[in-house]
Amino acid sequence: MTIDKETVEKVAHLARLELTETEKQEMIVDMSKILDFMAKLNELDTSGVEPLVYMTEGANVLREDVVKQQITHEEGLQNAPKHDKDFFLVAKVIEK
Repeated sequence: MTIDKETVEKVAHLARLELTETEKQEMIVDMSKILDFMAKLNELDTSGVEPLVYMTEGANVLREDVVKQQITHEEGLQNAPKHDKDFFLVAKVIEK
């Protein structure tokens, strides 16, 4: 597959990128190098190689989720810069 200006423009559009003409030319070179590298990898015989899913053999060791300390409603609101009796008060961020 050859990389041309139209291909770069299509990929840039899909990625929501705005590229200058100079950047488009640089991308043509970079993307061509990537495809050349992938073609080189395709030349290797990988028939006896297991697919790599994880970089290590180790498994995730997760601890039990245990409540260690509980705080009251009042203690939770104690250090809030602004609060009323029941809730944290924050600046409005959504307009109607």
